[in-house]
Amino acid sequence: MKPLVGISCCTKQFGVFGMPNHAASDTYVRATDHVVGGVPVLMPANGPMADIETLLDRIDGIILTGSRSNVHPDFYDGPPHAEGTWEDPARDQMTLPLIKAAVARGVPLLAICRGFQELNVALGGSLHQRLQDVPGKIDHSTPMQPSALVRQGKAHSIRVTPGGWLHRLAGATEIAVNSLHNQGIDRLAPGLVVEGIAPDGTIEAVRVVNPATGYVVGVQWHPEYDWPTDTLSRGIFEEFGDMVRLYASGARFGTVAAAAD
Repeated sequence: MKPLVGISCCTKQFGVFGMPNHAASDTYVRATDHVVGGVPVLMPANGPMADIETLLDRIDGIILTGSRSNVHPDFYDGPPHAEGTWEDPARDQMTLPLIKAAVARGVPLLAICRGFQELNVALGGSLHQRLQDVPGKIDHSTPMQPSALVRQGKAHSIRVTPGGWLHRLAGATEIAVNSLHNQGIDRLAPGLVVEGIAPDGTIEAVRVVNPATGYVVGVQWHPEYDWPTDTLSRGIFEEFGDMVRLYASGARFGTVAAAAD
């Protein structure tokens, strides 16, 4: 029996009348189907109505997805967002408690883009709201190009931490990644270790280091876009799938984390 993989949703308006919907990109579903080898389960952004404990009783892994919306600054004591910034408070109110509970249980977790930022905030870190406005930072935001190949193409390099999780997967101390985000880690959360850094010092990859915790990793870029052609992107999802199956088999906490080291 395949393991169940929870995929976080956003609240978005669709259709002629702008009806609210719970949505996740097909890229995460396809990666779960074709690489992770799990059954994708979309987790709605239903805020405080989310039954976190029931969800975690049933799923075997979590993918925290990217999104156009930004984590609300109230959750990390930041200043108000600039006018026009997309927000999704219902998602924040669901994912942030979910992350804390999942980490405590040892549920394997892969955090991507907004999910990467949520992981840092949930564990006590803070964010830059617009990296392009921070002195010394490059513009990490989505290229406004109609071509998906341009928007999702490699945008800059990352210096990989020697001997870490990402170094083991990549087999290199420098890799190239896409870049489609405004927010970025400011203060790193306690318990997270840096696995990769952009040329401007922006943290691009992390993992949880507590030996009593399961497999929890995060990347600021989007491996779900190019796993069919990029070895590292595919490897990220393959290893996550291995950890999900291990958890589903009954392994817990440090056993799961140790299996990836």
